[in-house]
Amino acid sequence: MVVTADPLTTVPRFEELAAPSHWRTVEFISDLHLQASEPATVAAWEHYLSTTQADALFILGDLFEVWVGDDALEEPGGFEAQACSALRAAAHRMPVFFMHGNRDFLAGDAFLRHCGITGLHDPTVLAFAGQRHVLSHGDLLCLDDVDYQRFRVLARSSAWQQQFLSQPLATRRAQARGIRQESEARKQSGAPYADVDHSAAIAWLQAAGAQTLIHGHTHRPANHTLAPGLQRVVLSDWDAAAFPPRLETLRLSAAGLERVALVPT
Repeated sequence: MVVTADPLTTVPRFEELAAPSHWRTVEFISDLHLQASEPATVAAWEHYLSTTQADALFILGDLFEVWVGDDALEEPGGFEAQACSALRAAAHRMPVFFMHGNRDFLAGDAFLRHCGITGLHDPTVLAFAGQRHVLSHGDLLCLDDVDYQRFRVLARSSAWQQQFLSQPLATRRAQARGIRQESEARKQSGAPYADVDHSAAIAWLQAAGAQTLIHGHTHRPANHTLAPGLQRVVLSDWDAAAFPPRLETLRLSAAGLERVALVPT
């Protein structure tokens, strides 16, 4: 089912996923930013995938610190292939859904096929246990970050992606390193990051006929009451080397939502 809202508003098109009747528990994660230089977080990720008892897993963006193209999977012994091996094993046990983030928006059909997972439109409405939840990475709702929103439109265009992906893999990796260095410099400078727009979040929920918005991106895990009967739940990012470690999944069952802290491996 596709829900289309007034094009004059900031409300996008929604796709809808109805949970099968046998699902009892589903889990949501985002913003793991997996990279070879953070082995503790990678190990925690692999342990989580092998032990979770969820009936389905939803990855709401930025699983990887950067994804420069599906051909990275072809590098023998490469990090991407290692991380996707654990994901593929988990997908044999349960359905795994993947939504693009702002760091891994170039993950394509070859990535999905390789891992045996299902791509998820941003945003998607999940109908589960009589409730409707809007799922999003969250970056599309950070309206105050005008420069990023302009870049997002450009980078999601087929022309930009074709041009970028036509470059050698080594060139793309070098460009990605430069972008990460700029991002880290901004973080160290203490410059504020835009948060989700309150009015836009309410508009999304009302258009979707949903009660809860679940998203990542902002690295500000919290539960926000938007209006009577409407809430915004922000997923945690992951960093096993932090003190205390940030390793958390959001679990949904018929009883509601529950944050579950994971034990570092």
